[in-house]
Amino acid sequence: MSQAEVNIGMLGHVDHGKTSLTKALTGVWTDTHSEELKRGITIKLGYADAVFRKCDKCKGPEAFTVSESCGACGGASRVLRRVSFIDAPGHETLMATAIAASAIMDGAVLVIAANEECPRPQTLEHLMILEILGVKRIVIAQTKIDLVSREKAKEHYEQIKAFVKGTVAENAPVVPVVANFGFNVDALIGAIEETIPTPERDAGAPARMYVSRSFDVNRPGTDIGKLSGGVVGGSLIQGRIRVGDELELRPGMRHEEKGKSSYSPIVVKVESLAAAGESLEEVVPGGLVAIATKLDPALTKADGLTGNLAGRKGTLPESVSELTIELHLIQRVGFDNPPMRMDEPLVLGVGTATTLGFIEKSKKNIVRMRLKRPVCVDEKTKIAVSRRIGQRWRLSGYGVVKQAQQ
Repeated sequence: MSQAEVNIGMLGHVDHGKTSLTKALTGVWTDTHSEELKRGITIKLGYADAVFRKCDKCKGPEAFTVSESCGACGGASRVLRRVSFIDAPGHETLMATAIAASAIMDGAVLVIAANEECPRPQTLEHLMILEILGVKRIVIAQTKIDLVSREKAKEHYEQIKAFVKGTVAENAPVVPVVANFGFNVDALIGAIEETIPTPERDAGAPARMYVSRSFDVNRPGTDIGKLSGGVVGGSLIQGRIRVGDELELRPGMRHEEKGKSSYSPIVVKVESLAAAGESLEEVVPGGLVAIATKLDPALTKADGLTGNLAGRKGTLPESVSELTIELHLIQRVGFDNPPMRMDEPLVLGVGTATTLGFIEKSKKNIVRMRLKRPVCVDEKTKIAVSRRIGQRWRLSGYGVVKQAQQ
């Protein structure tokens, strides 16, 4: 079993332990970017896989593990499934990245630290993202319980339950954990297995993949004759991709001419496929995959192609520079959500793409916008909408695409 079956997001307020918990589950520290290591926060999306296992001799939470042998009895464990974790940034200035991550999530672990009052600002924002974009399978991890008393942990638990009441996470299990010591990680795995099933996928539909990362895998100073082509990574939402297939990426590559920018689709051949570090001949929906191409690595470096939609040529919707959406504003604690004004800029999360939209026309809740960067999107797609409130961009609602225009 080399490909993950399900994508699970790690979301929550900055410094609440998402990356530490991901490491406890997968053995991988997902903060690898130099600025992430320097600042101690997640900036880019981090990915890591875990193989969930279970001991049939043991009962209860201790039966679940990620080890080949059971931690309780020492016996052999059997494989349940492979899971991909997406570690999303919690800092408020990086909310667009978290919104992009939610587009490829089948479920989520909402991480809430017991040593701070609940909810913190990004705890609230991340739960709103999950609710807006329809991610309903949620487990809550109450982290850092080793830093508070038993009574304080119970009080914090009640804060969590009050916070999620009436939301998509109202019935989510709350699992106390200490990520750095692996305490209660077995119970968390058990809760994930019960709460976040592997969704049904349409592997027979035309291939469609959200590009959430892109890379230049060459080391600095590599001889030009030995350079490898660029790599794009993401998750299939439908269909299959095989080595040798021809794929199209939209909106594609940016061109600058006489001070104006335009985009043109990119057509690539799949040179190789990989998931969890293993080479594959074919990938299907579920998990995070890497596609090696012969693209100029200058195009793919530093996530240059993130936000593209990939699929078989002729099957993707057209790239558009105008969108008409049915807008739904939400009431936020701490600030008003005033009516929209003409030419107001909005940050739109469209799949894994982030773009700026400017209001051209508004009638009731139907809003037409011109986009700074084109997107590739189907009608009826749900998108996240952020507004500038004071000095900050705030998640303010969602829109349903009514019309996409070139």
